[in-house]
Amino acid sequence: MFVLKYLPTSNRQSTCDPKVRLSPAVLELDLPEIKNRITRFIGEYVEKSRVDGIVIGLSGGVDSSTIAALSSLAIGGNRVLGLLLPEQETHSQGDISDAILVAEKFGIRSQMCDLTNTLESFYKAIPIFDRDDRLCKGNIKARTRMIVLYYYSNKLNRIVCGSSDKSETMMGYFTKWGDVAADISPIMDLYKTQVRKLAKHLGVPAELAAKPSTPALWPNQLAETELGVKYEILDLILFGLERFMEPIDIAEQLKIDEDLVWKVKNRWLSVEHKRRVLMAPKLEYRTVGADFRLSRAPF
Repeated sequence: MFVLKYLPTSNRQSTCDPKVRLSPAVLELDLPEIKNRITRFIGEYVEKSRVDGIVIGLSGGVDSSTIAALSSLAIGGNRVLGLLLPEQETHSQGDISDAILVAEKFGIRSQMCDLTNTLESFYKAIPIFDRDDRLCKGNIKARTRMIVLYYYSNKLNRIVCGSSDKSETMMGYFTKWGDVAADISPIMDLYKTQVRKLAKHLGVPAELAAKPSTPALWPNQLAETELGVKYEILDLILFGLERFMEPIDIAEQLKIDEDLVWKVKNRWLSVEHKRRVLMAPKLEYRTVGADFRLSRAPF
């Protein structure tokens, strides 16, 4: 029987550190050390993979800007290619200008691929395509971006470096096989508010580090609006849940409605399928993705 175990619902004192006090201070990081650890991780992975460099999607947002900076520091900007992937419906000259600014600041190459015609071809090729279903339509956009990134990766003998952060990954706020698809995800263990601080530490312009996040799947889309909570609060809720705190304790410490904490927790647990790869029933001695895991051996 396949069982997923998440958070305990009883005996909380034995699993939760009673000293946890939720405040912005618990999310503080040793930023120079974090920078060094991530750049070392990227550099070692590229070296062991025997590839020629990295491909990233460059949107002009804080996550991709942070990845651009880290990748450049890790292997040199001349080995990093940032792809700008605009399309007509969500075209933003401001985002394009921000992405170009980041590429120039960190010395990485950039190239623009307009996806408008490609997307229209996809839409026309699907017999049941519904233009009014913006979620399904938006997911096609995210997955089309992934196709382009991996074409460049294959063609140029590079790896795709993802820019997903911990807040959005835990909340399932991404397109499966779309924007989360990558070979490595160097900032996936950092909450959004931590990424913003790291970005400024790396030299990303302050206005980009504070820029409202958006997947840009349809016009005027904003992440915080869809998530229903500011990242400053969301990250502390997730921090507490990660440490097995009970929703009522989190709510009391943050002075927020307990229903909001339950909403976050329930969403976190309900989207586990988006974070797990190739779920399969246990049939043989060792099962890929379950108990058949191999370390990445040196070449």
